Amino acid sequence: MTRSHLHKFGGSSLADADCYRRVAHILLTHGHSDDLVVVSAAGKSTNFLYKLLNLRDTGQLWQEELQVLISFQQTLIEQLLSNEQARDLRERLSNDKAQLASLLSLELRNDYQISHVVSFGERWSARLMAALLRESGVAASHVDACSILVADEGAVPKIRVPESKAKIQSLLAERANERLVITGFICANAQGDTLLLGRNGSDFSATLIASLADIGRVTIWTDVEGIFNADPNKINDAKLLKSMSLAEADRLARLGSPALHSRTLQPLFNTQVSLAVRSSYASHTDFTLIAPQSSSASAPVVTSLPQVVLFSFKLDTHDSQSQFAPVLAALTSAGLTPLAHWEYGAGKHELAFMLENNKQVAALLNKHAQAFALTELQFNLDLGLVALVSADAEHFRRSFARLLSRDAKPIYQDELSLVTLVPQAQVNLLTQKVHRRCAGPKMRIGVLLLGVGNIGEAWVDLFRRANHSLNNELEASVELVGIVSSKKALIAEQGIDLTHWQQTFEEKACQWQYEQLFEHLDKLDCDEIVALDISASASLTLQYPELFARGIHVVSANKLAGSGPLPFYKELKQQLSNRRLFWRYNASCGAGLPIQHALNDLRNSGDTIEAVGGIFSGTLCWLFENFDGQKSFSDLVLEAKSLGLTEPDPRDDLSGRDMQRKLLILAREIGLGIELDDIKLHSLVPSELVELPLADFLAQISTLDSDILQQYLSAAEQNKVLRYVASLDRIDGKLQAEVGLKWVDSHHPYANLTPGDNVFVIRSAFYQGNPLIIRGPGAGREVTAAAIQSDLVQICKDLLQE
Repeated sequence: MTRSHLHKFGGSSLADADCYRRVAHILLTHGHSDDLVVVSAAGKSTNFLYKLLNLRDTGQLWQEELQVLISFQQTLIEQLLSNEQARDLRERLSNDKAQLASLLSLELRNDYQISHVVSFGERWSARLMAALLRESGVAASHVDACSILVADEGAVPKIRVPESKAKIQSLLAERANERLVITGFICANAQGDTLLLGRNGSDFSATLIASLADIGRVTIWTDVEGIFNADPNKINDAKLLKSMSLAEADRLARLGSPALHSRTLQPLFNTQVSLAVRSSYASHTDFTLIAPQSSSASAPVVTSLPQVVLFSFKLDTHDSQSQFAPVLAALTSAGLTPLAHWEYGAGKHELAFMLENNKQVAALLNKHAQAFALTELQFNLDLGLVALVSADAEHFRRSFARLLSRDAKPIYQDELSLVTLVPQAQVNLLTQKVHRRCAGPKMRIGVLLLGVGNIGEAWVDLFRRANHSLNNELEASVELVGIVSSKKALIAEQGIDLTHWQQTFEEKACQWQYEQLFEHLDKLDCDEIVALDISASASLTLQYPELFARGIHVVSANKLAGSGPLPFYKELKQQLSNRRLFWRYNASCGAGLPIQHALNDLRNSGDTIEAVGGIFSGTLCWLFENFDGQKSFSDLVLEAKSLGLTEPDPRDDLSGRDMQRKLLILAREIGLGIELDDIKLHSLVPSELVELPLADFLAQISTLDSDILQQYLSAAEQNKVLRYVASLDRIDGKLQAEVGLKWVDSHHPYANLTPGDNVFVIRSAFYQGNPLIIRGPGAGREVTAAAIQSDLVQICKDLLQE
């Protein structure tokens, strides 16, 4: 029967008697009676053995230090085992001490003898752990890996796979239903001499033995819970990964992550063995499972190295790219695969390596410089590395790239990673930024819709259609979390279903007051909240200071705040400057036309705005484009009302007050601190009709006709037309702003519009004789909704900027 599990415990998991007891408990509660166990030397025992060798080689006294090491082992035995078991291990330890003393007394030691000295730590751990398990009443024995792992000698021993597999399979058959505790870190040559498996050798021993024994799962128990999406010692909100693919784990290891070593993972390729990384100090917590085959990418992982070495050279050949391949192959065959590499023009190449490979790489490149036509070899030690690892690396490329300063190397990309190099001082900051943008939790931006009329409905429909692509583009989660009408409100922590929002609102919305609304908003689990004011409510406008005080951003189609009293307007702007808040109101003037964008762009370019004018009312445009004297003006107004082109009370359009407010918004946008009353208003509504009830006004609306007809005829005599116009200009250094009926030339930009359009004419220092004209639909639910959506998206982008 195939054994299912191999557990590996490192030195930190065996640091003292309590650690041994914890490991024994894990094996008894998380394992099976036939599990394999691979152990490292306890605590710092291996380092201590190297210290003894160094003391001997430098002619210093080593005997006392040897006794310290032996006493440490004796203490572990006494604390963990009963008299009978302890007696056997004490006798073996006494023999080991004598053998160590003999080896250290030699004038010279060969490599096998040095390896044998260093290997005692693992042998002691395996013996003690097996004895402790037997003390707990289970069958267990220790195994010296030199008896099952056979290797050919080299810089790193190369395992003889068929021979080692046969030995392991034979051992397992002989000792069925018994826990076998095997020494990590060591193997033997064909003559039985001890060889060391090198850095992270015990982890390699574990995965190697598991692959040769056809075991389904290896668990490496260590002092951390698993693999995190960033170094938790550097990134406070680093998250544990539940799983990742073997390929991703290998790329992460090759980029120098301390969590894993690439060599540990190699035996797992082309097998069905999975690898778990768990904490022996918290065996009940979640852990990371590395799957041999995975169809989906894990969450991205951000890793960094504080210092790397960057080699640069030129290849003097006509085909630099093809000549580079042999260089890369030579490095890879020597076990010196670069972390990343870059190719530039004129045959220049750069390769980054871990600092520990500096001398080896330099030696190899110098050795083969002539053969590869390699010149101008240099190296740089001033850079560090920041990388992101994911099978979906391409998905994060744009976000990663946006964070790079001009000091950074261009992104190197392969199938599994994005890599850059930056000056060492920038490594930590860039690592934090990349984690926050790419690997950290997505920013959740809640949207609060204030107003559910025609424009509100159009915006929700637009938002529903655009939401998926918007979230992908921003790499954030933008959700509708609240809908508020004049009478009812719905706030939903989990977001509102955009498909059935009207039904949900009808069923669940409640009556509200501002105080309750703000309390609900404060409780939302959102990183940011953006309120969309699609109302015409004066009372809501007065709540803007409270919205800003609570850190809520605002998009306004409502004109009342932008055209309110100047002290109130300045107070709002001051609140924006006191913290990172955004208020955009492009929809309040011109609907979807980019008039405010244009004014801001001109100012940012160094231009000076000298005059702004236009027709800012689709209703008034329609009326005067269609008025030809054949039909009375009042009949035309009633026709427009029946078509839904006017406000319920047409006086709201005919008064010009709406255009006056829009002109004030534009004036303030270009830096003019003026009040609404500074703009002269010439209303089309006679004073005697202003205060009448609507029905009485409509009954007497023909009062408008004679004056407007007379002006039409007089203008026509001069080949001019009537238009209701807003204008802001400086004449002789004085500001003149007014809204009213004007005669304009028949070829003027105001004269030939599509009925219902808006037109804005901007004269500036750059646009004098030929002014800048922006023209198009200035009203309508779809274009207004689009303007609101545009402002929302821009605020979201601003919030996501580092």
